[in-house]
Amino acid sequence: MKLFALFLICLPAMVVAQSREVDPDDLRLTIEIEELPAQPFQQEMILLTIHGVYQRHITQEKLEQPDLTGINWMQLGEDHWFESRLNGKTVKNMRRRIALFPETSGKLEIGAFQHHLTLLDEENKWFEHTIRSQPITFDVIPVPQTKQWWFPVRRLEIQDSWSNAPDQLLPGEGVLRIIRVSALGARPDMIPPMPELTSPSALIFPHPEKRLVDLTARGPEAVAFWRWTIKPRNDVSTILEPIEFSYFDTATRKSEKAVISAQRVAYLPDETDQPAQVAQDAPAQLRPGLLIICGLVSFLVSIAVLVGKDREFSGVWLRRLFEKYTLLYRLRRGVRQNDLSTVRRLAQSLDHQNIPDDVRATLLSKLDIHIYGRTQQVFDLKEFYLRFRRSIH
Repeated sequence: MKLFALFLICLPAMVVAQSREVDPDDLRLTIEIEELPAQPFQQEMILLTIHGVYQRHITQEKLEQPDLTGINWMQLGEDHWFESRLNGKTVKNMRRRIALFPETSGKLEIGAFQHHLTLLDEENKWFEHTIRSQPITFDVIPVPQTKQWWFPVRRLEIQDSWSNAPDQLLPGEGVLRIIRVSALGARPDMIPPMPELTSPSALIFPHPEKRLVDLTARGPEAVAFWRWTIKPRNDVSTILEPIEFSYFDTATRKSEKAVISAQRVAYLPDETDQPAQVAQDAPAQLRPGLLIICGLVSFLVSIAVLVGKDREFSGVWLRRLFEKYTLLYRLRRGVRQNDLSTVRRLAQSLDHQNIPDDVRATLLSKLDIHIYGRTQQVFDLKEFYLRFRRSIH
């Protein structure tokens, strides 16, 4: 009896809630532009929030966006649905965030967003209803007169990394340089073009740049990877010239200059040129790796003797064979230690010593993407080693 009485009390409210007559206060849709420290320039990011509040049960919905003439835009993730309290009642909310990048200056208008809703009437039948937001306008300033690349950002981060120590290269070895430019509040195409890396005495091989974008609650974060392989022309060292580019800090409203300092690239001194050092009664220690290499030397010498019966013995052939198996041993040790930079360096050395192979090229490309790209895929280093080892002849 008490439950029936409670049902009778709630019935009028339920009937009103599921009526074909829609109270405008029950369904509201607004759009709002974030406050900026000053009027925005062209291409400067502006965050737009679309917010809906719904006191009716919704069975289906579709948000229609107006034509944003003169504005480039990016939606920051999926629509966010959540509940809140309004006048003591639980109501549904929808929030969508969009990053706007004005392409033209002057007064721009954002037209009305339309939210097409499917509601229920008194008989639990569906009917369509549309709510609209009010249009808003804002002013945009033209790009300042400058000969520099126009690059407005909220935050800029630069990372300069190397595949191995650039001033400790082995004779004849090259090094891979990767500069990562991360810009919050920018699209990937807004980052300046990959600069030309210069040096008075170095061989420089540029790689195709990579550009990505990460959608965050604070706006899109564009990322560019600039990559070069560098090798000194001489047997000693070389200097890479600094890299500079300008950008506009939208927080401080000032033009700034990013400078990546000069870098020395050098070979390690040849150990044969160093004076010999006399050991000071140090206790003898046998390392497992040394034992393996010694055994390998004995094995190779035996092969050389057998080969010498049929053809003239070649010291160059023996040295190359020894270098190959030494590199393979070090590569396997790097895989066990999960040392990606060492694995990449040794794999590149082995690849250069062998005839070009499509399988090795594909494996090295996947390794580079795993190390320097932003991928979430699992990379099996042991499988890489096994397939790479089979491609070495």
